[in-house]
Amino acid sequence: MDAFLTAALYKFVDLPDFVAQREPLQRCCDDNAVKGTLLLAREGVNGTIAGPEAGVRAVLAHLRAMPGLSSLTHKESWSSKPPFLRMKVRLKKEIVTLRVPELDPNKTVGQYVKPQDWNALLADPDVVLIDTRNDYEVKIGTFKGAINPDIKTFTELPAWIDAQPALQGAKKPKVAMFCTGGIRCEKSTALMKMKGFDEVYHLEGGILKYLEEVPPEQSTWDGECFVFDERVSVGHGLKPGPYELCRSCRWPLGPEDKASPHFVLGVSCPHCHNQRTPEEKARLAERQRQVELAEARGERHVGAAPRSQAVDAQD
Repeated sequence: MDAFLTAALYKFVDLPDFVAQREPLQRCCDDNAVKGTLLLAREGVNGTIAGPEAGVRAVLAHLRAMPGLSSLTHKESWSSKPPFLRMKVRLKKEIVTLRVPELDPNKTVGQYVKPQDWNALLADPDVVLIDTRNDYEVKIGTFKGAINPDIKTFTELPAWIDAQPALQGAKKPKVAMFCTGGIRCEKSTALMKMKGFDEVYHLEGGILKYLEEVPPEQSTWDGECFVFDERVSVGHGLKPGPYELCRSCRWPLGPEDKASPHFVLGVSCPHCHNQRTPEEKARLAERQRQVELAEARGERHVGAAPRSQAVDAQD
């Protein structure tokens, strides 16, 4: 039975007293046995939490009682094992880091497009479709025809945009952007508006909402969607996919990756085997040994747990 409820959430809203809210929120999570990560900043809240259903509901109620967060929405999923082992409420400058200080998604963003209307937008030959996610996410799936900026972090996106000849000049093209759950597109479309693009669109609810609502036979999605939890990837209907994380570099590994001679469980994979020193590999091998010993005792070692990554909060 799936006993652990996971809630992914984000909201851009002005939170002038976010610093004072951290300790009460951390205490609420601890009192209700809820684990994960929540980010608080002046611009809003972002995070993923998991635990007993009653505990998660209590934390959500606490959040919605905070000034400006009464309309906070979230997405739910269930698991048989606890996805996270710790709870951290962190204060940040941004709830998703782009490092463009003058940008304010609370003031202007692109036009939301519902999943059922997304295909029609992409059928317009004048639309430039941009995947705003990181390289390891795009590797395992994206929309057909999407441009891959090949970035390692979201903070690289502004420089990539400035370097594209097709996005410069007086006449700006129509731009459609997408990400896992929507939060990165709140900032990326706000960035495009700030740069003078008039027609900017983004997929409401992100890839996850699209995969949840659009039937496979009507879909323009190709591959799997990377997610920041123990599932690693999901497909249509949000069914878990065949990928698992490399515990060394956290790259999503498919069957071919795991068949490589460079794949050593818990130690290395084809993407990182030449980036680790012998000392680092020895340390990782010992960690993997401790994980396996803990599993043999029916316990869970902290090294086996996926990190709670509040990057795209609808993951």
